[in-house]
Amino acid sequence: MSSNSARRYAMATGGVFGSLLLAYLGCKYTVFSVEAGHRAIKFSKLYGILPKVHKEGWHLMWPWLERPIIYDVRTHPQIFKSQTGSKDLQFVDLTVRVLYRPDPANLPELYRFIGRDYDERVLPSIVNEVLRSVIAQYNATQLLTQREQVSFLIRRTLEDRAKRFSIILDDVSITHLGFSDEFSKA
Repeated sequence: MSSNSARRYAMATGGVFGSLLLAYLGCKYTVFSVEAGHRAIKFSKLYGILPKVHKEGWHLMWPWLERPIIYDVRTHPQIFKSQTGSKDLQFVDLTVRVLYRPDPANLPELYRFIGRDYDERVLPSIVNEVLRSVIAQYNATQLLTQREQVSFLIRRTLEDRAKRFSIILDDVSITHLGFSDEFSKA
């Protein structure tokens, strides 16, 4: 009699633990959370990148067939340093601070064509290219006297280039503008 009740107790306990384990695994692999300041897209093994962008909160997914890809859509700063030549062939040391974030509406395309490390792949090249092209339009004295106009042109050109890659630039600021020692002494 005692072995029979012990066996029933073990089966009941095992059933409870089995049910709890099954519930835990079911929740772990069917639900994902998106925190504030983030957005998510889903990758499906059957269909690839799904077009819907998920906002903050809890969302469902098919276990083992889908996985979430979570992006931080808050503004991030990055500083870029460049040495380039002006119109009158003076060396210009330039430091620019860029505040950027991914375009939440275009996250599926951003992931499909660039990946999660979009900021490391795209921003350094377009920032250096834009800085060199804009600085080359001015001579050294114009860079000093027309700094606001130069900054505006850099910002507008960078915003247009970044928009093609689904990146939003919230601010672009020239933080340092220096020249060669020979020019500074003259």
